[in-house]
Amino acid sequence: MTSSIQVKLPDGSVRELAQGATVQDLAAAIGAGLARAAMASVINGTVRDLRTPLNDGDTVRILTKKDPEALDVLRHSAAHILAQAVQTLWPGTKVATGPSIETGFYYDLDIPNHKLSPDDFPKIEAEMQRIAKEGQLFERFVIPDVEAKIAEFKTTGERYKAEILEKYKDAPESTLYINKDAKTGADIWFDLCEGPHLPDSSWLKAFKILSVAGAYWRGDANNPMLQRVYATAFWEQKDLDAYLHQMEEADKRDHRKLSKEYDLFSIEEEVGSGLILWHPNLATVREELENYWRREHRKRGYDLVYTPHIAKRDLWDTSGHTGFYMENMYTMEIDEQEYIVKPMNCPMHVLIFKGRIRSYRELPLRLSELGTVYRYEKSGTMHGLSRVRGFTQDDAHLFCRIDQIRSEVVEVIRFVDDTLKLFDMSFEVELSTRPEKCIGDIAIWDQAEQALKEALEEYGLTYQINEGDGAFYGPKIDFKLKDAIGRTWQCSTVQLDFNLPERFDLKYTDRDGQAKRPIMIHRAIFGSLERFAGTLIEHYSGAFPAWLAPQQVAILPIADRHVEYAQQVEATLRADMVRAKTDTSNEGIGHKIRQAQLAKVPYMLIIGDKELEAYQVAVRSRSKGDLGAVSLSLFAEQLQAEITTKGKQMVNVPQQVG
Repeated sequence: MTSSIQVKLPDGSVRELAQGATVQDLAAAIGAGLARAAMASVINGTVRDLRTPLNDGDTVRILTKKDPEALDVLRHSAAHILAQAVQTLWPGTKVATGPSIETGFYYDLDIPNHKLSPDDFPKIEAEMQRIAKEGQLFERFVIPDVEAKIAEFKTTGERYKAEILEKYKDAPESTLYINKDAKTGADIWFDLCEGPHLPDSSWLKAFKILSVAGAYWRGDANNPMLQRVYATAFWEQKDLDAYLHQMEEADKRDHRKLSKEYDLFSIEEEVGSGLILWHPNLATVREELENYWRREHRKRGYDLVYTPHIAKRDLWDTSGHTGFYMENMYTMEIDEQEYIVKPMNCPMHVLIFKGRIRSYRELPLRLSELGTVYRYEKSGTMHGLSRVRGFTQDDAHLFCRIDQIRSEVVEVIRFVDDTLKLFDMSFEVELSTRPEKCIGDIAIWDQAEQALKEALEEYGLTYQINEGDGAFYGPKIDFKLKDAIGRTWQCSTVQLDFNLPERFDLKYTDRDGQAKRPIMIHRAIFGSLERFAGTLIEHYSGAFPAWLAPQQVAILPIADRHVEYAQQVEATLRADMVRAKTDTSNEGIGHKIRQAQLAKVPYMLIIGDKELEAYQVAVRSRSKGDLGAVSLSLFAEQLQAEITTKGKQMVNVPQQVG
């Protein structure tokens, strides 16, 4: 047995340490500054505690607050401190699970005889602050006798801990984390956990409890209802403050709230949960999105198709959907045969490709459809337009040779980029690669992944690789768009598929006369019209640009004697396909302007005696206020240019009108 070990650092250098040395020891050996800043580590690709013993040959990266993995460790530890605080305040509380999530963390708690409310949050936060100041140590402990521990949990009424440990009792090792007194080493609190955690609780400084909701144990309605406390934590108070400000802004922009204010959509009990009624205002936005979508697809070499909403079960058996997606599908019986309401459009596009013999000269073949699909979602998961049971995908399927993947994906990226620029949105990119369980030839996978990488690099995009996170049937690229307040939304995607061409035995005749299998690419730009519309409502906070606005122009006569001319202006604009409406109410002009402003109408045309005499309109912009008087023809010309180019404000009234 050797008395020392060697570990490798990210820069390729090697450090020699004493046998049994921990990551903490390694940090101290590198330097006092790093020892103070270190909060966790990555050992052979896995995030671990600082107190983890190192082995000879380990590759080690020491984490500080600046590393992307660090925030997850902070929040995981904060979750334990939250649960400890609640158990201290309400003795008898049983804890279930408490993971970190993208925006913070939560803990599921069984609190007897008390229902948490926002009034309890300051009390819990104060107790968390007390625990944090104590600097309690997080110590990992391997359970030596799992069966004995399960029996102990059952005896003490810890049913949730018992069930969790029972589920994972065959794991190589089962662990819990104990919070210890930093001075005496006495045990204070513990929970089952794989870790990792912070060195001690004093690292937690900036945190906030956000909300509480009900959650069934293990998501099963037959199990007890627990109280799920949501919270978040950051390293610095300024980052927490920025996040809370973003949340306040997000709450103001919530598309469900704005829908009521601007009469955009509804979900009615008589129709059913997750099924959207598009009201005229949002239907207009959708119409413009669809018009743009169709024109752009024609320009970019796509063929538009239409497919039925239902199909025999045989189709879904062949595609494999009944094997892995049946619980999300709606079925019906027609003429003693089982039919399924389509959850996806792709099998039908496959059949269009397969409808006749295809030559390599026809490839790539790009089929696109605004296809409405239906999927069963649990009632607790639905959320306005963002998560629904019936939605329209802006679907396309590209059939190509393997050597065409790169160029096709480059054009899809260009399409996504061009589209999101229309809405002043940037995006982040993730490339998901081959999972452990996959179908298809590994050599083809390698070629396909390389083609996706080359396409991203050719377009000049930086991207994150999600190793092993691709679908079993092919790698994919996901585009996460950023809205006006910095939130990310998953919408656009491009995904390679080796599975359906195989299942449906798709072939084309290559230039050598041989039958070859095409590659299939699934692709969406908006993702779905419902989710994208919800995103736009929040992105613009209801103030749509002129080309999308349900009402583009409000015509506001000052007095009754101006109404006739106002209606002539409306008719002229409507003849030019401008969405204009005259306010003929008896209210004063100030009230009419306020109403149009509140309705987020891009332009107001105010008509009084001067405008009537000169056959002009006084233009007011939603964003810039009064612009002055101008001839109707000039205003209409400038407005049409703004609408046609889908640009920002282009109406620019001259200072002097002759």
